[in-house]
Amino acid sequence: MDAIDRLVGRNIRIQRLAKGLSQTDLAAQLGVSFQQVQKYERGANRIGAGRLVRIAGTLDVSLLTLFEGIDGAHGPDGPSPQALLAQPLHLCLVQAFSRLEDGEVRRALVSLVRHMAQHHPRKGGP
Repeated sequence: MDAIDRLVGRNIRIQRLAKGLSQTDLAAQLGVSFQQVQKYERGANRIGAGRLVRIAGTLDVSLLTLFEGIDGAHGPDGPSPQALLAQPLHLCLVQAFSRLEDGEVRRALVSLVRHMAQHHPRKGGP
């Protein structure tokens, strides 16, 4: 397993989740099994150039989008934004937050989440 293969797989997962597709949906559109999509997303199987172009087209993103973060997946503050968005609940939260138009509500939610994170640290798991 190569770090770039894992990064490309993670970006495929982010884009698939953002489009609301299951692994089975994406697999059907690509003509592969959902297990193959799982392997791509984990970086366990390398993706050929032709298939990578088809994946980008199916997800309606540029090919370069699937390579985002290659120049540094982790910074001094922890995982990159792309790595964080690979978690379904994280992406769901960001999508819901982006639909809020009231700035006061947005600030209140950020304050609440920061307070919760400081006073209720993570106990394992994502």
